[in-house]
Amino acid sequence: MKRGEFFLKNDNSNIRTLFLTFLKIGVFTFGGGYAMIALLETEFCVRKNWLDKKEFLDMTAISESTPGPTAVNSATYIGYKIGGVLGAIAATVGVCIPSFFIIYIISLFFDKFLSLKVVYAGFRGIQVGVIYLILTAGLRMLKALDNTLLDKIIILGVFIMMILFTLFSVKFSSVFYIIISGAVGIAVYLIKTLRKGSTIK
Repeated sequence: MKRGEFFLKNDNSNIRTLFLTFLKIGVFTFGGGYAMIALLETEFCVRKNWLDKKEFLDMTAISESTPGPTAVNSATYIGYKIGGVLGAIAATVGVCIPSFFIIYIISLFFDKFLSLKVVYAGFRGIQVGVIYLILTAGLRMLKALDNTLLDKIIILGVFIMMILFTLFSVKFSSVFYIIISGAVGIAVYLIKTLRKGSTIK
């Protein structure tokens, strides 16, 4: 299937496919939205080829910078892109259902659940897997970035800030990294626009 062939807004089979795909991702994703990014990229960029690498990066940036969980925002974005409003609803509901029911069941016997040694050992193993998923997603996204000077400066600046703030125990929310990076991108764009305007005159 070539990219673009799936974009039929009122096809019920497409809506069903979106729902089942995100239902599956919701069931097998541990570690939140960051861990889900790797699964989303594999599913939608590699297997189904619904999004290209550039569009996936844009989707991730939008999902991270807008209010709400990254996983839900990503599902809504992809669902709308593929199937319109119904696609967005189907994808969002599909990705939320597994977490809702699993958390609800656990809450019924939360204390007993955590006291089980087998459960504790399982969660320790899952934590390692989550780290791998997040690292894999980050490396893939890094490779897909445009190899521009601005990208390199932002990545290096954020990396240095994270190390320094960690070493000196400075509390700095990850939200500010996103805001600052976005502000730098906008500032560079405006400067380029002004220069082009002055050159034309």
